[in-house]
Amino acid sequence: MVSILSVAAALSASGLPGNESRILLRHVLSVDQAWLIAHDADTLNPEQAAAFAGLCKRRRDGEPVAYLVGSREFYGLSIGVTPAVLIPRPETELLVELALARLAGDGSSVLDLGTGSGAVALAIALNRPTARIAATEVSVAALAVARANGDALGATVEWLESDWYAALEHRRFDLIVSNPPYIAPDDPHLVIGDLRFEPPLALTPAGDGLAAIRKIVAGAPAHLESGGRLLFEHGYDQAEQSRALLAAAGFSEVQSWRDLAGIERVSGGVAK
Repeated sequence: MVSILSVAAALSASGLPGNESRILLRHVLSVDQAWLIAHDADTLNPEQAAAFAGLCKRRRDGEPVAYLVGSREFYGLSIGVTPAVLIPRPETELLVELALARLAGDGSSVLDLGTGSGAVALAIALNRPTARIAATEVSVAALAVARANGDALGATVEWLESDWYAALEHRRFDLIVSNPPYIAPDDPHLVIGDLRFEPPLALTPAGDGLAAIRKIVAGAPAHLESGGRLLFEHGYDQAEQSRALLAAAGFSEVQSWRDLAGIERVSGGVAK
């Protein structure tokens, strides 16, 4: 039997950090943070208490909060997520910011490779509504999540089932962006925290972690307009190797950009 608790007591007894317990209880009650503060003495009914206790147990067992509530905020958008897609992370917002800064408002064409939940493509589409956005994804389940997010947000994106560039034939774009899998398969982070529950396909490409980046860089010149740009996210220790790959593929203006933690997080260059 689940004890009848007040909002404050339920949060206190959750066994979770305050921010996580509040997110879960807001989800159960379908309320916002202000409501929780104003109604901390209100009593949960048995169904609400049971649902909250169940979510807290699953979180204590390691399941990511985003999967438990079905969404994660990214670039000011509520992005729906399931275990079929990578959970959007704040550091990836740098990729969006760099892309937006390089897009004119004249119908530029953008390709998002390995779109997952669609977070990057949707953030670009909604902030540059005149741009033409295409997004590829090899996972059918992930592509369904991306499409659902596009419908929910009212964004216009061309969703394509494709293994990187495979379905694009001879199409070219003004900008290509990607947040590909880049974690080496023997990285200890893969067996701790939220990563344990996220799709391996979205986390690691095998080998040294650069396999996907090599494919993206090698294929980009055939799909970029002259003067078009490639931007991609990578691991904390992969910036130098990423720049070398870009230079070897003939890109100019090759550089890397640091995230808010000071880590070189995104690299890119300009196609000839």
